[in-house]
Amino acid sequence: MNAALKALQLKARHQVYTLLSGHNLSKLHGEGYDFSELREYQIGDDIRKINWTITAKLGKPYIKELHANRELSVVVAAFMDASLYFGPGKAKQEKLTEVATLLGYAAQQNSDLFTGLSYTKESTNATPPTKQLYHIEQFSKTLFEASLLNTSLDYHTAVQDLFRRLHKPSLLFVLSDFLEEVDLSLLSQKHEVIAVVIRDREEEMPKRLGEVTLSSPQDKKKMDTYFGQRSIEKYLAKLKENDEKLAEHFARYDIRSVKIFTDDEVVSKLVGLFV
Repeated sequence: MNAALKALQLKARHQVYTLLSGHNLSKLHGEGYDFSELREYQIGDDIRKINWTITAKLGKPYIKELHANRELSVVVAAFMDASLYFGPGKAKQEKLTEVATLLGYAAQQNSDLFTGLSYTKESTNATPPTKQLYHIEQFSKTLFEASLLNTSLDYHTAVQDLFRRLHKPSLLFVLSDFLEEVDLSLLSQKHEVIAVVIRDREEEMPKRLGEVTLSSPQDKKKMDTYFGQRSIEKYLAKLKENDEKLAEHFARYDIRSVKIFTDDEVVSKLVGLFV
């Protein structure tokens, strides 16, 4: 096994068995995930339970009732393309792998069912619902070794496929850098979705480079330009616009999110989700 991958897995396992001890993933959800019934909204009901799709179709508010389920279904879905190919080495891809691996180990430690899915331009890989370390570590290996340079993912198709695959309401972690528009509203109708945004700090705080040749990791296109303060301001304005739309989307569909930079300690960021 790749030495770097093995080190990543050992670190993740250590963190789960020590630092994450007592922070059960089940604390991330409220009343459970097994669907029970749809019924008309009554005064005093939690408005967050309203199923807006059914409400729009029937013309009056309906809520979805859930009943408790002791065994949690934990799903980690990684949306991956060349935009992860940023920074020294494969820093963003490796951080995404670390997050997914840690979540897998945490699910296994809690005796929850874990499913891992990775979406790239070339393939879709999925583990069976599992409690076995072997499947979790194979999923980790798939993410770590994925060839992403010169690829671009169709996020809409990936979301549609993910929705079709997941039959059981789940705690669904979606991992991506979210630098492209991703609509998770369909998934949020059935699952509790948590978006994990993987970024490199230099993506949000770029430096002046002067005269430089910029190369797109997604389509090999190159551009000779002067990357100074004016370019930085234009870039940051577009990034701000992207992230404001993202935050609005998450808020509208009750999707929790956490941003993890490549130099962050993953476990401290994930623990914040339990608070």
